[in-house]
Amino acid sequence: MRIIKNTAIIFALIFSNQIFAQTPGFQGDPEKGKEIATGVCAGCHSADGNSIIPINPSLAGQHAEYITKQLMDFKVEGNARAKRDNPVMASMVAALSVEDMKNLGAYYAQQKTNPVPTTSDDESLLELGKRVYNSGNMENNVPACSSCHSPNGAGIPPHYPKLAGQHTAYTISQLEAFRQGSRANDMNNAMQMIVLRMSVQEKKAVAEYISTLATD
Repeated sequence: MRIIKNTAIIFALIFSNQIFAQTPGFQGDPEKGKEIATGVCAGCHSADGNSIIPINPSLAGQHAEYITKQLMDFKVEGNARAKRDNPVMASMVAALSVEDMKNLGAYYAQQKTNPVPTTSDDESLLELGKRVYNSGNMENNVPACSSCHSPNGAGIPPHYPKLAGQHTAYTISQLEAFRQGSRANDMNNAMQMIVLRMSVQEKKAVAEYISTLATD
């Protein structure tokens, strides 16, 4: 178990540094980002990025670089399929420039994250989620989620997102998207491989546990 966890940490740090070195100038203007966020984005994610719709992610406090990359991955270029296949988001980002995306990332990164309500009071489910998140499942070769996303869910920017306080429904939907292949923008297909080793119960448990992690 310790080997799985430590190996994942090493890869996370190596790949995170590589991506950071290869991605120029992720500095955006939060004020310009605010103009977009409080307009077109607010309907689904709220003006400050604290979504009140469980299937839509809370963006407040998320790493600026990560948000920018995700917006870029929603964009359809030519006849090629977007790395994140989502018709709604594809239409939202169609008119955005790279600069707009950087500005949105800068704005959301500055917003304070509000806690989200948990959807389960099943202590055994939360305990399973805590165990898988922090220790993985050695029998199925599932690494600890905390290896890449940090024990407190803060993530490792720019590639590994903050998960703390995310909606359970959204997290489950993304694990399923990785499983189905409609989301294929993870480093070396890591998440796509990991979710195939997770049971339905483990995915639900992890999603529930993530929603309980402190957002500060």
